Amino acid sequence: MITSILGFTILALSFEHMIVIFLVVLLMFGGKKIPELMRGLGKGIREFNDAKNNVKSEIENSIKEDSTTKH
Repeated sequence: MITSILGFTILALSFEHMIVIFLVVLLMFGGKKIPELMRGLGKGIREFNDAKNNVKSEIENSIKEDSTTKH
């Protein structure tokens, strides 16, 4: 485990740990459910990134508008 600057713990997973996690997931959900789970995970990550990019662009646009109105 690695501790970050703020004191939160970041898990450093080795290849062996990843294999064990994958096998546990495989046993819990079965081979047919895993593609569905991965699609849902991918969709969630995509939506999160889209929302993050929208907020970032709104902030940047707001900063640009403020700088142009002050001059």
